[in-house]
Amino acid sequence: MIVLDILSGACILLGALLAFTAAVGILRFPDTLTRMHAATKPQIVGLVLILVGTAIHLRFDVNAWMLVLVALFTALTAPVIAHLIGRTAYREQRHRDGLLRVNELGDDEH
Repeated sequence: MIVLDILSGACILLGALLAFTAAVGILRFPDTLTRMHAATKPQIVGLVLILVGTAIHLRFDVNAWMLVLVALFTALTAPVIAHLIGRTAYREQRHRDGLLRVNELGDDEH
């Protein structure tokens, strides 16, 4: 029991730390594309770690399945939102020059 509580607390603290670093990255990074990276990757992993820690704490409670749904919907929607933000930032030229090595949206985008 105590081992599971320690594991649960460690997951929640690590997830909170990752979510905090995502928030700092959003504030500190200079342009939209790098902010988008900070907003998606560590925040999703942080949220999943928090949900895993909470599921371990709840153990066999019925509400633990709601946490699985939250993780699933977040993991499905975050990449789509990041893709849309990235395309919008590219169209509005809100990225640093020389940042993109391969420009697949080059002259074909209208």
